[in-house]
Amino acid sequence: MKKLLTLSFVLCTALLFSQETYLHCGRLLDVKSGKLLSEKTLVVSGKKIKSVQDGFVSGRSNDNIIDLKDKTVLPGLIDMHVHIEGQSNPKRYIQRFTQNEADVALQSTIYAKNTLMAGFTTVRDLGGSGVNIALRKAINSGIIDGPRIFTCGKAIGTTGGHADPSNGVKKELMGDPGPKEGVVNSPEDGKKAVRQRYKNGADVIKITATGGVLSVAKSGQNPQFTIEEIKAITQTAKDYNMLTAAHAHGDEGMQRAILGGIKTIEHGTLMSEETMDLMIKHNTYLVPTITAGKQATENAKIPGYFPEIVAQKALEIGPKSQSTFGKAYKKGVPIAFGTDAGVFPHGENAREFEYMVEAGMSITEALQSATITNAMLLGMEKSLGQLEENFLADIIAVEDNPLDDVQTLQNVVFVMKEGKIMKSE
Repeated sequence: MKKLLTLSFVLCTALLFSQETYLHCGRLLDVKSGKLLSEKTLVVSGKKIKSVQDGFVSGRSNDNIIDLKDKTVLPGLIDMHVHIEGQSNPKRYIQRFTQNEADVALQSTIYAKNTLMAGFTTVRDLGGSGVNIALRKAINSGIIDGPRIFTCGKAIGTTGGHADPSNGVKKELMGDPGPKEGVVNSPEDGKKAVRQRYKNGADVIKITATGGVLSVAKSGQNPQFTIEEIKAITQTAKDYNMLTAAHAHGDEGMQRAILGGIKTIEHGTLMSEETMDLMIKHNTYLVPTITAGKQATENAKIPGYFPEIVAQKALEIGPKSQSTFGKAYKKGVPIAFGTDAGVFPHGENAREFEYMVEAGMSITEALQSATITNAMLLGMEKSLGQLEENFLADIIAVEDNPLDDVQTLQNVVFVMKEGKIMKSE
């Protein structure tokens, strides 16, 4: 009798663990071809897509069926530029002195969940305090819900530059941050900073090649690294198989970053046609972050929202992001989708699609940039960005056809990440 009970338990357990999920998709977007396919079934087994079948197919009696017959189904989206630790608000500059690391960590869990619920199942975090590394680990361990994170940990800047954490504080608090804190002033410093980030557990390397808008510093566009420093950073990053990114608004800093071997240029707001040609020649990708430019401009119009030195830069640089993107796209510059979420509320990342389309890009190309292109840049082209057999089951659904209505991407009603349903309305 005992043996029979044990056998029954084993069989029931095996049946439970072999349960598969059948998603009945009324419309399925093949992002690679740009075609909208009708009446398809995605069969999910474990963390992966087992098969894509014609029609609405049913499995065994214990399998799970999800009815998405009146929805459009897409791969989980990928945002290549977020700051998951924080979110813009009028108290941001004071909070540097009032919040502890634990405060930042707890808030970041909310931002991570908002991002996932918006259909972004993967993000690249381009700079925080290092909490982003712990957040990535917690998500990977299943402790909290959030997108798959590739993070740079703390971005690398120069003394007084955009990523210098001591900008804008009184002398007694400035100190002299170095490579460990992400501040470099020589090729050797650059190498050490990369290796420190690798030691800390970062996945990617980000430098601030020019001044920035939101830092408490005068210039938002001057070059802040020498080519020799950039080359030392990119060559060391290559040794550790780490993708490189450069924050850059000004043209000269962008050119140095491209020639120095950086793979993605973030923002690119003031780039010239010469720089566009250089990006095409070196296969360097632009991550436009149009939404952040627009939001920073709007926030700068609110009295007291930013320090005056920041507000002036935001009003000067922010309004130019969309038009520059349009010129770069039409010129043929490679484009990767990224928003700079955190400058605007996390979870509103899909606003970027509308701005890209307004600037002249087709919605199909915009979606490809947020799926196939970004998966390739992250080295995940065989696992992410498509609804294909053996790909990770990162699947989302929206109410309408995004090829006809781009705004429907801002209302994601179903999210699955690695075969687990995270949201279902």
